[in-house]
Amino acid sequence: MSRVGKQPIVIPAKTKVEVKGQTVHVEGSKGSLEWTVPFPIKVEVKDGKVLTTTAQMDRTGKSRWGLSRSLIANMVKGVNEGYSKQLIVEGVGFRAAIKGPNIEMLLGYSHPIVYEIPKTIKITVVETADKKPLITIEGCDKQLVGETAACLRRFYKPEPYKGKGVRYLGEQVRRKAGKTVTGAGAG
Repeated sequence: MSRVGKQPIVIPAKTKVEVKGQTVHVEGSKGSLEWTVPFPIKVEVKDGKVLTTTAQMDRTGKSRWGLSRSLIANMVKGVNEGYSKQLIVEGVGFRAAIKGPNIEMLLGYSHPIVYEIPKTIKITVVETADKKPLITIEGCDKQLVGETAACLRRFYKPEPYKGKGVRYLGEQVRRKAGKTVTGAGAG
């Protein structure tokens, strides 16, 4: 049996969970999410809890069972508390700003990077005490928050020599020593 899949998901107050066929719809204070459960998994709501079961007890059935339970639990948490990720932009002249429905980033290229913000995601940009832009990405869908943060980071990954680039807040980048000058007269 799946240790994760058999655990019930407690539904918090002011949260509505509906199951219609294979589709699970969760609604809360931060928004609403919908997901279609893969075939062998059955989802039901009983006594303020969401229960998942499977009829297929082979390796794929068990793994889908645990995955389905985890994704539904993430949906319930997301519509109540929400998820957030923070990115920090490091580098001389590197900037970020919200311009309408887009985020515009100046990352040392000859052109600004413009990224369209997904509808259910909220992005804010503030400057830290040492004048570095701090980008906060918030939303109720854990996967979409993580994907948006990864897309923004991908525009200029942190490089190991000067440490400039877009990184997650708290991310440690292993620094490398640059070229060293040897003594005069070599050669």
